Amino acid sequence: MTSSRFQAQVESIKGSAVIRLPAAESAKLPSRGQVSVVGSLEGLPLQTVLEPDGRSGHWMKVDPGWEAASRVRAGQSATVEIEPTRSWPEPVVPADLELALAAAPDRGRMTWHEITPMARWEWVRWVSATRSPDTRRRRVEVSVSKLSSGKRRPCCFDLSACTDPELSRNGALLDPD
Repeated sequence: MTSSRFQAQVESIKGSAVIRLPAAESAKLPSRGQVSVVGSLEGLPLQTVLEPDGRSGHWMKVDPGWEAASRVRAGQSATVEIEPTRSWPEPVVPADLELALAAAPDRGRMTWHEITPMARWEWVRWVSATRSPDTRRRRVEVSVSKLSSGKRRPCCFDLSACTDPELSRNGALLDPD
C-alpha cells in the first residue's frame, strides 16, 4: 500500500471540521467502507479511520486537538498525507455500549475481546448510527445478545454508508454549512 499526499479543503458541517478526500485519492483506497490510515495533517502525525461518505468517497473528522495544533480551520486548505494500514486503532466505545458489555454474559465479553479492532469499529458504528434513543437502546441489547451467541460482526449493515447521525442523512455525508 502506498501513501498519498494531497491538498484538501477543510469544511464545516454542523460545527464539525471535516476533510473530504478528493475522489482520485479515495479511489486508491482498498475499501469503499472504513479504512484505517496513518499519516499526517499539516505535518502533524495522525492515525485515524477514514469514514465512507455514502457516495463512494471518504472523509475524516478533524479532531479538535489536530485543529488546534495544526491551526487548520474550515474554509482553508490543508496538506494531508495518508497510507492505509492493517493496524486499526481501538474505537471509542460509547458509554451505553460499554456498560452493557461490562454486564454481558462471559461469552459476550469474551467475544468482544477476541474480535479485531476493525470488528469493534463496526459494532460501535452500528450502535451509533441512529438518532432514536429507542433504536439505539435496542441496538445495544442486540449487540450484547449477538456477541454472547458468538456473532463477530453486526448483520445487515451497509458498510459504505455514512453513519454519523449528526453529519449525515440517508447514508450520505451532508454538504458543508
